[in-house]
Amino acid sequence: MTTRQNSPKNTLRHTLLCVAFAGLAPGLAGAAPFAYVPNEKSGTVSVIDTETDQVVRTLSPSERPRGIAVSPDGTRLYLTNSPTESVVVLALPEGNKVAEWKVGESPEGSHASHDGRYLSVAVEEEDKVALIDTSNGAVLAKIPVKGENPEHAVFSPDGRWLYASAEDAKQVDVIDVASRKQVAQIPVGKRPRGIGFTPDGSRAYVACELANTVYAIDTATHKVIAKIPAGNFSNGIAIRPDGKRVFVSNGRDGTVMAIDTASNTMIATMPVGKRPWNMAITPDGKKLYVANGRSNSVSVIDTEALTVLGEIAVGELPWGVEIK
Repeated sequence: MTTRQNSPKNTLRHTLLCVAFAGLAPGLAGAAPFAYVPNEKSGTVSVIDTETDQVVRTLSPSERPRGIAVSPDGTRLYLTNSPTESVVVLALPEGNKVAEWKVGESPEGSHASHDGRYLSVAVEEEDKVALIDTSNGAVLAKIPVKGENPEHAVFSPDGRWLYASAEDAKQVDVIDVASRKQVAQIPVGKRPRGIGFTPDGSRAYVACELANTVYAIDTATHKVIAKIPAGNFSNGIAIRPDGKRVFVSNGRDGTVMAIDTASNTMIATMPVGKRPWNMAITPDGKKLYVANGRSNSVSVIDTEALTVLGEIAVGELPWGVEIK
């Protein structure tokens, strides 16, 4: 792993954390936030301390963890697991499995609503989005979408909408959460993938893999307002908490690009590992964590300086990152 040199304070903190983890296993110490990385091929979740950028624990929750979400209060980790057609629920910080909810054939991306009441799951083989009650795991609805093989279904900040992407599509499907049905389709490029909303919910940004383009959408009208050229196989999307920068991963190029939301233009390109996929940003907005699927690593980027801080070895075929 290549990282910045730790300060004496960080070195001491890391030493204390190692002692704490050894003494409190299988639970986690009280430091926060942690980055959770599902490793699809190895069937593990790597837990990274975002202050030290060290893997402090490896969980083995399921055969094929893929889609990942954390409850807003940080007490639960949700993982989709294709072999059992389910969502595996872990209690945090301990990481113990507390539930498993059947959801459908080949579940992919998942997302928790901002109030924590609901979990969305893109059910690939059924061409539907499942809406789950997180209090009991009940599937409240399976909502058909036009796109085939849906991959992500992301709640708007106010919880009113779900925007869904799919591998075989040229549109974003818009679901009204209250009525639990698709109400609009937004034409975009071929194979929409990652989706992110600005904190105020006024815009959504969607990466379209085969169009090598990021589409900015006005959520009040569900209309595209900008088309931003990206790299080859643009895929993951992450938005800084202040809403000023959007990051997109480019799978074929092995890069991450930064978009300035004031002008909707690319302002930087940063090299990362092979096949960068889904990403997440720390709550303070300072660091971006990028899952490199073919490098079995996570790259760390300074979101202000737009420089790569290091690369962290994780399990095989990391699919994404969630931070809490």
